[in-house]
Amino acid sequence: MSDYIKDIRKKVGHDPLILTFASGILTNDDNLILLQKRSDFKTWGLPGGAIEFGETAEDACVREFLEETGMKVRVKSLLGVSSNQIQNYPNGDIAQSILIIFLVELIKEVTDNLSSETLELKYFNKNNLPKIFNDQHRKSIKNFFDNKIPFYD
Repeated sequence: MSDYIKDIRKKVGHDPLILTFASGILTNDDNLILLQKRSDFKTWGLPGGAIEFGETAEDACVREFLEETGMKVRVKSLLGVSSNQIQNYPNGDIAQSILIIFLVELIKEVTDNLSSETLELKYFNKNNLPKIFNDQHRKSIKNFFDNKIPFYD
């Protein structure tokens, strides 16, 4: 299977792109939120990733969740859409990030063989969040905990 973003980046280099991502918010029984410590920024964010060509946002969310957390999830509802983020990546790539955020529920944990994009997974409460890698994820998490859904920016 091809890697859509890598294929595009071979053609355009680090030039600015508009990219669409799908992400999920998963909570446990104590209403703690699952976050992923990312290998690219070495800080935390919501599990998720880029939508591949021909893939739905819902399918991308489920696929990315499995790859990054080892958990099979089901999308329950749409939480929001965020388009107000210009992201500068450590490798020099620049993208305007369109993020579609879903509420997901755990079906089962299926593997501990996670993507190299994941350094750590941990549940956090709203009063003890770690450093989040960008404003888009930070605002999405805040909107979720403040019950300001659906949201868009």
